[in-house]
Amino acid sequence: MEDTDECYYLGEYTARQGYAHSPTNDLIINLKKHPRHRGSSHWHYKQRAVTRAGIALRQAFNPAFLRTATLIPVPPSKAHDHEFYDDRMLQTLRVVGRNEAVDIRELVHQRESTDPVHECEVRPTPYEIAANYYIDETFAEPVPRVIVVADDVLTKGSHFKAMQMVLSARFPCVPIKGVFVARRVPQPNELEILRSLLDL
Repeated sequence: MEDTDECYYLGEYTARQGYAHSPTNDLIINLKKHPRHRGSSHWHYKQRAVTRAGIALRQAFNPAFLRTATLIPVPPSKAHDHEFYDDRMLQTLRVVGRNEAVDIRELVHQRESTDPVHECEVRPTPYEIAANYYIDETFAEPVPRVIVVADDVLTKGSHFKAMQMVLSARFPCVPIKGVFVARRVPQPNELEILRSLLDL
């Protein structure tokens, strides 16, 4: 992330702390519930989380701004043709735009499925992520006036930066902002590592 990036989030998510840690943890864990559970007795928790996240985002937006913006979800880790493709952010944005004239476009797709970033031993760089993205030209017109990239959790901002690279190359004069359901809070051990690096 850069100082000039304009990004917003609603709550703070603490990884590995479970549902009961906070209302935001409960929301994010259910929102990220794996598609393998589709059709199970607890799938409704994910659907409820999608609705809760969408309503919370809609309430956070200035209605006048929302009417001018194009909302674009960050692609999930699995491509469209994968059995575990998870369009939770697209569904969340549709809740944002429910009964309103909101421009929502699944404009960016992944070429190949990948492992979720939190499962990767080495996190991909924004450039590596962007190399796996492409624009679906079917949804490229009309040219957006302002783009809002939406995702569930802001960790290091790599996916936002990758989206920014791809979208700004296609729409060079369009401002791009980011909105997230939550920001991931660093764990104490991560903060200690960061402090030790800064002391070097």
